[in-house]
Amino acid sequence: MIIFPIAKINLGLNVVERRTDGYHNLETVFFPVALKDALEVTVMDEAFPSDYDCDLKVSNIAIEGDEQKNLVVKAYNLLKQDFPQMPRVHAHLYKAIPTQAGMGGGSSDCAAMLVLLNRMFELGLTEQQLIGYAARLGADCAFFVLNTPSYAEGIGEQLMPIDLSLDDYWLAVVRPDIPVPTKEAFSLITPARPEKNCRDVVQQPISSWRHDLKNDFEKSVFALHPEIGAIKQRLYDMGAEYAAMSGSGSAVFGIFSHEPSLESEFDGMFKQILKL
Repeated sequence: MIIFPIAKINLGLNVVERRTDGYHNLETVFFPVALKDALEVTVMDEAFPSDYDCDLKVSNIAIEGDEQKNLVVKAYNLLKQDFPQMPRVHAHLYKAIPTQAGMGGGSSDCAAMLVLLNRMFELGLTEQQLIGYAARLGADCAFFVLNTPSYAEGIGEQLMPIDLSLDDYWLAVVRPDIPVPTKEAFSLITPARPEKNCRDVVQQPISSWRHDLKNDFEKSVFALHPEIGAIKQRLYDMGAEYAAMSGSGSAVFGIFSHEPSLESEFDGMFKQILKL
């Protein structure tokens, strides 16, 4: 069985307070975009010589570290605890969503794994139960069970779907070869509540977003990596209605009322044009 995990962008991202458990409470609007990985799962033959219940292979974009620590494997192991009848599986993850980009690729992969296993082995889990499992794996994993525009609070797991359509717009995504570790990005933030909540701002005309939507990570990340800030400015120079860094970076996106061209722009960087 195969499933296609999608990416997300953040329309505004405010770090509002530090929690006693070491996490931070956020306010953000998650918006799904059609940049997709592919995840295929097959049942492992009983005679296959593997030390693992979930044998994962990743292709196209390399992911550093032990594949058994990948969120896809963690999703399998989490369900296996409650559903020991699940057989051993092979999982092949084809990566197209850039890593360490703030676009939720890893979170989307693990949520997709939960959804796929639920269907494949008829576990009978409801959407809310899947969200509960996803929230145990990562802050924004729960969003990818819904894959619908949502306002999020808490660490990103408290989701409220919102009515927001960007069907008439195009999205340009640019990711320089600059990893921004999430832990480092959070360490540079001074939490504070914004004057305007992003949930309310995205209901305003998109022409107002440039002034009223903020990503709190941009100030510190742009100071460390001015070239990321330069990408945002260039997208505005090209005519973007709104541009921002997604999540804690390093991908930057621009929303355009027309189809932009990146052919002569951003050499050596990941770049993609998508219809919203």
